[in-house]
Amino acid sequence: MEVVRGLPDDGDLALLASVGSQVGTTLDLDTTARELCEVLVPRVADFACVDLLDGLISDSELPVALPDDATMLRRVARTFNASSQRWNHVLDEGALMAMPRSTPPGLALQENQPVLVPLISADVAVDYAAALGGPELEPAVVGRSMLVLPLSARGTVLGILKLLRLTDRAPFTRSDADTLKEIAARAALSLDNARLHRAESKVATTLQRSMIPTRPPRIPGVQIAHRYMPGDRKAEVGGDWFDAIQLPGSRVALVVGDVMGHGLHSAAAMGRFRTAMQTLAALDLPPAQLLRHLDNLAHKLGDDHLATCLYAVYDPINRTCELASAGHVPPVLVHPDGRGELLELPSGAPIGVGGVPFQTKKIDVSDGSMLVLCTDGLVEVRGGDIGAGLAALCGNLIDPKQTPDEACDTVLNTLHSDDRQDDIALLVARFDGVPPTEVATWQLGVTELEVGRARRLVRDQLAAWQLTALAETVELLVSELVTNAVRVARSEVQLQLIRVDKLLVEVSDDNHNLPSLEPADSFSEHGRGLNLVSKLAEKWGTARKAVGKVVYFEMPLPRG
Repeated sequence: MEVVRGLPDDGDLALLASVGSQVGTTLDLDTTARELCEVLVPRVADFACVDLLDGLISDSELPVALPDDATMLRRVARTFNASSQRWNHVLDEGALMAMPRSTPPGLALQENQPVLVPLISADVAVDYAAALGGPELEPAVVGRSMLVLPLSARGTVLGILKLLRLTDRAPFTRSDADTLKEIAARAALSLDNARLHRAESKVATTLQRSMIPTRPPRIPGVQIAHRYMPGDRKAEVGGDWFDAIQLPGSRVALVVGDVMGHGLHSAAAMGRFRTAMQTLAALDLPPAQLLRHLDNLAHKLGDDHLATCLYAVYDPINRTCELASAGHVPPVLVHPDGRGELLELPSGAPIGVGGVPFQTKKIDVSDGSMLVLCTDGLVEVRGGDIGAGLAALCGNLIDPKQTPDEACDTVLNTLHSDDRQDDIALLVARFDGVPPTEVATWQLGVTELEVGRARRLVRDQLAAWQLTALAETVELLVSELVTNAVRVARSEVQLQLIRVDKLLVEVSDDNHNLPSLEPADSFSEHGRGLNLVSKLAEKWGTARKAVGKVVYFEMPLPRG
């Protein structure tokens, strides 16, 4: 065998042109390798295969070292002349193999130079057959001509291209090797582009999946289910996301958004938007104000990405839902009788456009109704109008007796098809409400005399709910929170108890300054009561409201 080190000349210009126009038409690695083989067979060879370093294309986190006898290659594509069925025995696509230096493929891989074997003699046919796929190929390679070309780009050896000719055509020559070396170099660039695209897509997918909730939160008064469906396997990952954020008063914020564009940058922008929205949601702003702040923040971050978004806040106590849209697909409200209604919201403009007002729409919702939020990938039909998909979603598609999980499955089974290339985010919330008998709300005066009244109100209400086992602890914590509230409030303090799967206690006032938890050995009079709350409550927190703030804590209900 001969290592070819000559410089390429003009070669077959028509063949070079074919490679330029027919190889690398997509950024799919397997397709690019197959295109290379199909350009060469049967035009210049009777058999062609592309074997790439497995460490470069697998999910392995190990770095790829310089090729040696132990380096494993994976067969990505193979093509053979249909007149010879012997090549059916060659290793299938996806098979793994090692290429020792004693064989032409191993030498070409480790030397990063073409290796020409004008005629394979019987004494070396066994080794060459093993390099192609197995000893049963020995009769198929004796007397054949072999050319192995390294595939390297940007200083990285990607793998090898193997070519064989049958005995009824002239053996490969040095001139052939020079021309095909140039072809392999050009094809290697396309293969490397596809490899880098695959790696970036994997990173983007991992990033996106890591930032999308895996399971919905359990929030009293509402049942939530969601689904994420990636686009076509060959399409880039998008920036779709959804969220369900618990707010004070047993309320919940429902979010669905879609960053325009695809790829790693869109997935990263999605992460920034989602994090910003969670932070803004903690301020308990009306939906339109929240979208305005998000839009302003997008400009401050210097992010040139645009995102559509829908933000809704459901109040299970008052049975209301406030919604605002930033150029997003409108939601569908499924009434308890099964009737679907497309909610007409002021559309606004995508986040990042700037200078466009957002408006909040408030609606009453009945117990047993469902709100369906999705991204455009679900309702857009290629070559069709988005209205057709929305009309289908508004039809008698969802049975209100279904659970949100069942509703998600019904929607996807009906509207999703394999030819869709865009990602899909779907969120379904069933509004069950909190019965009025499970909520107690009192307005308190701004005086420390109200602290004792608050304790009495809590004691009586817990007795009515048969929760006297919690009375002592809850009275103590309420006393601390009401004391703090009346000291800073101007004109309004509210105490609210909600009995659901746990006891929720909230104390609100009209002062926006949030209290802080002081160290246990601090001599400050402020914040010491929160130490008791943090130690005795199962969960506690503070949040700003549109006017003022709320301090809340949760207690588990006694067993039985």
